[in-house]
Amino acid sequence: MKIKTKLRLGFGFLFLVVIAFGGISLYYMNKISSSAKVILKDNYESLKYAREIRSMLDDNELPLSPAAIDQLSEQIRLEEKNITEEGEGKAVAALAGSFRRLTRPGADLSVQKEALREIHLQLRVIDEVNMKAIVRKNDAAQYHVERSATYLIFAASLCFIILFSFSVNFPGFVANPLREFSEAIKAISRKNYKQRLEFKGNDEFAELAEEFNTMASQLNKWENSNLAKLQSEKLRIEAIIGQMQDAIIGLNEQKEILFLNQVASQLLNVHEKDVVGADARELMNNNDLLRNIIRSNSNDKPLKIYADGKESYFKLERREIMVPSFEDQEEKAISNSLRTAGEVYILKNITEYKELDEAKTNFIATVSHELKTPISSIKMSVKLLDDERIGEMNTEQKELLQHIKEDCGRLLKITSELLDLSQVETGNLQLNFVKSDPRKVAIYAMDTVRFQAEQKQIELELISRNDLPKVYVDTEKTAWVLVNFLSNALRYSPPKSRVVIQITESGNSIEFSVRDFGKGIDEQYQKRLFDRYFQVPTDGNNKSGSGLGLAISKDFIEAEGGKIWVESAIGEGSRFCFLLPVAE
Repeated sequence: MKIKTKLRLGFGFLFLVVIAFGGISLYYMNKISSSAKVILKDNYESLKYAREIRSMLDDNELPLSPAAIDQLSEQIRLEEKNITEEGEGKAVAALAGSFRRLTRPGADLSVQKEALREIHLQLRVIDEVNMKAIVRKNDAAQYHVERSATYLIFAASLCFIILFSFSVNFPGFVANPLREFSEAIKAISRKNYKQRLEFKGNDEFAELAEEFNTMASQLNKWENSNLAKLQSEKLRIEAIIGQMQDAIIGLNEQKEILFLNQVASQLLNVHEKDVVGADARELMNNNDLLRNIIRSNSNDKPLKIYADGKESYFKLERREIMVPSFEDQEEKAISNSLRTAGEVYILKNITEYKELDEAKTNFIATVSHELKTPISSIKMSVKLLDDERIGEMNTEQKELLQHIKEDCGRLLKITSELLDLSQVETGNLQLNFVKSDPRKVAIYAMDTVRFQAEQKQIELELISRNDLPKVYVDTEKTAWVLVNFLSNALRYSPPKSRVVIQITESGNSIEFSVRDFGKGIDEQYQKRLFDRYFQVPTDGNNKSGSGLGLAISKDFIEAEGGKIWVESAIGEGSRFCFLLPVAE
C-alpha cells in the first residue's frame, strides 16, 4: 500500500470518528429537547385553561352574565380538547356538567352555588393531575438528560482515546522511517558504508530503503577498491617528498610532525623515526633551528645555516594546508566549509643565488667606484670649459657642453646610488644616529634643490611648527631621502607651480611629506615605486633616472626604524611620505 493511500485512510478514519461523535451528540440533544417540549405543550396549556376559568368565576357574580358564560364555555371547550393525562378527562366531564347546571335557566341561587363549588373542586382536580404529570415528566426528562450525558461522556472519552492513540501512533508511521534514514545517512557521512536499512512492505519507504542499500553497497565497493590505490599514492607522495632537494617539514593542526624528508633531517640533525608524531613545540625547546623555522615569517631574510661544510642560505616558505571539512556538524555556509589541516615548511637552498648576488653587488660597487673618479674629472673639465676666462664658445658649443654637464651629473648620481645600494645589499650600511631637528633637515634639503627650483620658477613651501620634537636619525641619509623626493617632485611639476614640504607630529613619530601638483602616478604603478630598478613609464618629456632612488630611500628609512609610502591620483599630483620615531 502506498504512503498516499495510507494517509488518506488515516485521515478518513479521523473524519468518520468526528462524524460519529457529532451524530450521537445530536441524537441525545434532540431527545432532551423533545422531553422539555412535552412538559410545556401538554400540561402548561391545561393549567392555563384552569387558571382562566377560575379567574372568570372569581371576577363575576352569580348569576353569570351572557358574556361571562360565553367566555367560560370557550375555555371549557379548549380544555376538553387538551386532555392528556389519566383522570383528567373525568374531571373535565364533571366540570362541564357542573357548568351546565350553573348556567341552566331558572336555576335558583342555591343550585348555582352548589354547581360553582363543584366547578372549583374539579378545577383543583385538573391542577393536581397536571402538576403530578409535570413532576413525573420532569423526573423522566431528568433521567433522559443524565442518561444522555452519560452516553455523550462515554462517546467523547472513546473518541478522545481513539484520536489520542491515532495522533501518537500515526505520525510515527512517517517519522520513524525518516529517523532511520537520518541515522543511516549520518553513518554514511562517517564513512560507515556497511550501513543497511530494512523496511517491510511495498511502499515508497521500502523502495527508498532498497535504493539506499544499493548506494551504500556501491560506496563500500568503491572504498575497498580505492584503498589500495590511496595507499599506493601515499607511498608515491612520500617517495617524492623524500627525494626532493629542498628541506620539507609537515605539521598537522595539533603541531605534531607528520613528515620530514632526508634533507630536513640532516639540517635539523634528527632522525625521522624519532620525531615523526612528536610535538613540534616540545622539540623546539632543544632545537634552535626548528624554533627559528616555526617562528619565522615567510617574508623574513634568508636563514643562514651551516650545511654542506659551509655557511649556506635558505629561503623559508610557509604554506597553510586547507582541506574540506567532513565533520558531523550542523550545516554551515560554504565559506566556512574549509578547515586547517596543518602547515608545510619548505627550506629552499639559495646559497648559489646568494653567492651570485654578492658577486653582482661587489662588481657593481667596484665598477661604480672606478667610474666615479673619471666622471668627476669629466665634470670638472666641463666646468673649466664653461669658464669664459678660458675663451668664448658659440651657441652650439654651449648647448653641447650643457648636455655633457647634465649627462655627467646623471652618471655621477647613478654611480652614487649604486654604491649606496651595494652597501645596503652587503649589510655594510653605516648609520650615524644623532638627535636632529626635523625643520633643519627639511631646510637643508630645500637649500640643496633651490637652484633647480628657481630654474623652473617653482615655489618651495615649508609647513611645520617651530617646536617639533627631535628625531633620532642619520641626518645625512634622511636629508638624502628628502632631496630625492624633492628632485622627483621638481622634475614632474609644471613650471611656475609649487612643491609643499610638510612636517607634522603623528603620535610618537614625525611625518615628513613632499607634495607636488603634477600629473600624478597611476595606481597600477604605485605598489612598485619602491622596487629596485623600476621606473614609471614617461611621455618622453622627463628623463628617467636609474630606478634606484626610491628603493634606496626605503632602505634608509626602514634602517632608521621608520615607514615610507606614497599617495597619488591622476590629475591631482603625488605626495611622498615617511615616518621617523621621536627621540626619547
